[in-house]
Amino acid sequence: MLGRNVKVTVDRPLGSYHPKHKDLYYPINYGYVAGIPAPDGEEQDAYILGVDQPLTEFEGVVIAVIHRADDVEEKWVVAPQGKTFTKEEIATAVQFQEQFFDATIIM
Repeated sequence: MLGRNVKVTVDRPLGSYHPKHKDLYYPINYGYVAGIPAPDGEEQDAYILGVDQPLTEFEGVVIAVIHRADDVEEKWVVAPQGKTFTKEEIATAVQFQEQFFDATIIM
């Protein structure tokens, strides 16, 4: 998946809250890649980095995969073409949600 161009449908834009966990604030855009099934039976989830405004959709490149050792899901990290982030920058950006899991960033 790394390096693949994908289109993300954003269902939790930057500045929104989780629909079930009302105290979980999204400081980045988050959504899913339609047509790509994930192990949880839903479509593949993706964090979007490198865009500082709320979005409804986004096309970019998968720059990392977040593997959760204690969950069936993996999350993709998508960024604009040519934009790079370190593992530490990614970890900081997704900490709001990944703090609840045993997550490893694969680049």
